[in-house]
Amino acid sequence: MRNILPDGITRVLVTGGAGFIGSALVRRLLRDSTSSVFNLDKLGYASDLSSIEHELNVLGAEAENRHQLLRVDLCNAEATQLAVQQADPDLVMHLAAESHVDRSIDGPGAFLDSNITGTFNLLQAVRQHFEHLPAERQSGFRLHHISTDEVFGSLGVGGRFSEATPYDPRSPYSATKAASDHLVNAWHHTYGLPVVLTNCSNNYGPWQFPEKLIPVVILKALASEPIPLYGDGGNVRDWLYVDDHVDALLLAACRGVIGSSYCVGGHGERTNKTVVETICDLLDQLRPSGSPHQRLITKVGDRPGHDRRYAIDPTKITSDLGWSPRHSFEDGLASTVDWAFNHLDWFTQVRKRAGYGGERIGTKA
Repeated sequence: MRNILPDGITRVLVTGGAGFIGSALVRRLLRDSTSSVFNLDKLGYASDLSSIEHELNVLGAEAENRHQLLRVDLCNAEATQLAVQQADPDLVMHLAAESHVDRSIDGPGAFLDSNITGTFNLLQAVRQHFEHLPAERQSGFRLHHISTDEVFGSLGVGGRFSEATPYDPRSPYSATKAASDHLVNAWHHTYGLPVVLTNCSNNYGPWQFPEKLIPVVILKALASEPIPLYGDGGNVRDWLYVDDHVDALLLAACRGVIGSSYCVGGHGERTNKTVVETICDLLDQLRPSGSPHQRLITKVGDRPGHDRRYAIDPTKITSDLGWSPRHSFEDGLASTVDWAFNHLDWFTQVRKRAGYGGERIGTKA
């Protein structure tokens, strides 16, 4: 087995490891490293262990022995401290967060609790852990905080976000993520905690919880239900295939400069209208009986405070760390749609468990 981590990293704590991006990271660590992986997750509505269990079935007992689930809510400071002590990590990768903008509109309190208080509790626990490490382990220790491009606000027709872009969050979700970024930076500058930050664009790929745009469109189309398109459909996102994001995360965690941030984008700018139409065209090939699926596209009222355009300039992580996305948007989307088409039972199960039937949320404003 090849080891994608430096020799000194033998114990990795991943928060939010049962989420969409977190589980992709955990699977990679189990598959391509020899480290013990401590998967801290509160197992909320969008958490799911199916993909990790599938990977463990393939990898066998050795990998299963290296994976340990810690069911902990970061809002519980005492439980968080005990979990960090138990994991005794050489590397912490912090992905745990409430992340759906529409849900933050309807219930912002949960986002303050998870993204701000949860990050604070983790920082305090990790700081205590770091300060008690022997010098040789301190020298290689890092906390990697994973954030979003939404903290930068909304772009016009030109320009792209970079590490120098001022923060200008517009939704309860992005405001709480911005706050967590600032906390992490403060703990670095005030307490000397060695940190690295990344801000990524919209992720997509297999195993994504079906409240985000791409799985919503796939499931609505296959059920011959109206496909909601917010506003005029002209809002632009920079789409990043989840496995490409994991590549970037591992590079930043292992080789990034302490105290630095890196913007990660997939060179995948598309309007929402284009994304929805492309999915429909792909489904026309997979299920011709429902063609043309574009007939189901239905314009609905826009999301309150809907940012018009996101786009990331990944020059720094490309030039400094050698990262570039391995998947074009067209190839990644085709793979994602094909995977979803063949895993409809999984979507049914996670929807049922979460009590979410595909209805629109985020309209209370």
